[in-house]
Amino acid sequence: MEKTQKLNMIRSKRWIWIRRGICGALLFISFLLGFTWYANVTTSVSGEGQMYEDASLVSDGRVGLVFGCNPRVAGRENLYFTYRMVAAETLWKAGKVKGFIVSGDNSRESYNEPDAMKEALVARGVPVEKIVCDYAGLRTFDSVVRAKQIFGVRKVVFVSQRFQNERAQYMAKQCEIDAISFVAKDLAGRGGLKTKLREVLARPKMVLDFKLLATEPKYLGEREILPF
Repeated sequence: MEKTQKLNMIRSKRWIWIRRGICGALLFISFLLGFTWYANVTTSVSGEGQMYEDASLVSDGRVGLVFGCNPRVAGRENLYFTYRMVAAETLWKAGKVKGFIVSGDNSRESYNEPDAMKEALVARGVPVEKIVCDYAGLRTFDSVVRAKQIFGVRKVVFVSQRFQNERAQYMAKQCEIDAISFVAKDLAGRGGLKTKLREVLARPKMVLDFKLLATEPKYLGEREILPF
């Protein structure tokens, strides 16, 4: 009998610890889901009233910051890239920007987003002297922070799809940059699903970067004077 009681007590304690573990895991998952929801809602409302799809409504005299991506994916045209170039061309031809910073990844010699953007914009009629390449825009965070700290930008118009512009607007508020956004055409259906899912996770990471981690861009360097 005594041995049976001891076994029951051991099983009871084990079950208590299992329940505590399950409760702890559920609480942690609930926190992650709640924080992800908070970050996504907060980011979405950051751009309210600052997103424009009509170039005539964009205020004049700003620097355009175009976010980079690969011009081709799996050997095919990347429409995210193309639509951003179309949007930047629209702003330029409408006389809304002084010039552009094209910011993207050039972390390896064989991959160069800024030069690809520069080439595409020159082909669309933007003078080469009105384009400055930021080769250290490894992610949106780096591009926005470097725009202020390296290039001294105070008034900017972001050029990208709405999901990225919303995130950039949040960052601009944290960096005290006067920012608006010009919205490039987005991809519909399955073509943009993977990007949208990744965006859901990128937003909580962004909030942590500013509110908790005090993250800095991977590369900073010396100040650069824009030629426009």
